[in-house]
Amino acid sequence: DYIVRKVDAIVISPCDSRSIGTSVKAANDAGIPVFTADIACLAEGVKVVSHIASDNIAGGRLAARAVVDAIGESGQVAIIDHPEVESVIQRVAGFEEELAKYPGLEIVAKLTGRGVKDQAFRTAEDILLSHPGLDAIFGINDDSALGALAAVEKAGRQDRVTIVGFDAVPEARAAIGAGKIYADVIQQPVEIGRKTIEAVSTYLSGTPVAPEILIPCELFTRENAVVEE
Repeated sequence: DYIVRKVDAIVISPCDSRSIGTSVKAANDAGIPVFTADIACLAEGVKVVSHIASDNIAGGRLAARAVVDAIGESGQVAIIDHPEVESVIQRVAGFEEELAKYPGLEIVAKLTGRGVKDQAFRTAEDILLSHPGLDAIFGINDDSALGALAAVEKAGRQDRVTIVGFDAVPEARAAIGAGKIYADVIQQPVEIGRKTIEAVSTYLSGTPVAPEILIPCELFTRENAVVEE
């Protein structure tokens, strides 16, 4: 529809980083510049002018350090994944790289929750059943973390299993404030949006833009929740 309307630029945030390639190729063929925000396109043979997103690898490292702070340098860790999405691939990569610094920490499961709460709940139930000694779960977004929380509470293991999430949406912030989730990685979506529009404007004015613009992440803990209250 945007191609038919002959827009000057298209910004996408794909839910599937590879299948979006067909649409990006169509925009390329029509001579319409494409920008990605938050989630990148991983399809081959297509052109994206600039990708503007959180530094998800650094965010994954932050999540791993939060796990280490919570449980120490030994224990069993699980990841509730969503590997179809580029930003999640980056988060998990950063998490695994950081955790690898601690030989006593073992990733015993990495299963998809598809980024939605009900699937993450079922995935977490399976993980908890298979790994009775589990110490921590990293949820790649807050639906994953909140689904994991529901499963942990149902299993009566909330005093045993630490949960770290990603996004810090209001429900997760409340859970962190209540001590139910240990921490969340915070993104800066307003800054991502602002930098995206800046990149589009700069490009359309005839000035080159960087192929990738990364926005730093931070960690949201119970101390942050207390300050908000």
